[in-house]
Amino acid sequence: MTDSTLRINALTGAPDKRPTFVAVGSFDGVHRGHQRLLNRMAQKAREANARTAVLTFFPHPKRVLQKLAGRYYLTTIEDRVALLGELGIDLAVTLPFTEEIRLTRAADFMAQLRQSLDLRQLWGGNFVLGYKREGTIPFLRQLGPKLGFSVHQVSGMVEWDGRLVSSSRIRAGLQAGDIAEVNGCLGRPYHLTGEVVMGDRRGRTIGFPTANLSVWEEQILPANGVYAAYAWVDGRRYLAATNVGVRPTVNGQTITVEAHLLDFDRELYGRPLKLAFVRRIRPEQKFDDLDRLKAQIQADVQKTRKLLTINSQQITIND
Repeated sequence: MTDSTLRINALTGAPDKRPTFVAVGSFDGVHRGHQRLLNRMAQKAREANARTAVLTFFPHPKRVLQKLAGRYYLTTIEDRVALLGELGIDLAVTLPFTEEIRLTRAADFMAQLRQSLDLRQLWGGNFVLGYKREGTIPFLRQLGPKLGFSVHQVSGMVEWDGRLVSSSRIRAGLQAGDIAEVNGCLGRPYHLTGEVVMGDRRGRTIGFPTANLSVWEEQILPANGVYAAYAWVDGRRYLAATNVGVRPTVNGQTITVEAHLLDFDRELYGRPLKLAFVRRIRPEQKFDDLDRLKAQIQADVQKTRKLLTINSQQITIND
């Protein structure tokens, strides 16, 4: 594991030139399949005393080419880089997917990669590079000896609960609110990070103050509902009954992510917060009045405390 992963946005941004093993892919979510590939590459790089790097495009090419709108990503790019660091990746190359990149021929791109990073080994699963997707695995293996690199393909096919892990499966799990499914595929709890911003402060009036999290508008949110989650403030973990949704009893329009931190009474406005989702307690619902809403929140808090206390030793989350 590295202390930190250096992120660069151009091939020319590397701090030095030394033998480097590079993995190519989107790695959104850094799920179990990604982890298998990267762990294998990192092990081989250590044996060869080589640097490890991940090459990815941001925004995602599919997002650009298919003009996909709305929430799409499983991780912010900052969180993705941090997760790569936990796997021992030294360098994250997050290239903007521009028109120039789209039109670059595969051989030309690989020549740039070889020259800029001293590429020695190219790692990946099922990927292609270059204009018109000409940089297939067979193409790259033929090109490699000419430029001085080898190609290593590792299947990212990893099963969890009897089915293959994939980013699309995780997205579907989030849309269904199936956090057990999502966390199983990731190998860790799904999390959101952001700054605590001012809300309408209505929670204070009914005895349950909440931290209103400003979440990146392109990251997928779990389905509307109430969740048992962990919250981190200044490196310390708290239990948090968390609502994702439009708050139909009092609002009904704007989707928010609000966490009520148990046994916490300090001000949080303007501070960073991380929420890691453990279990969905119930779907979002509308109540006839605030008294019934208050009673339900109290029940949600009790269930959150019980669930997270029971499972605390079974859940591993990196601070």
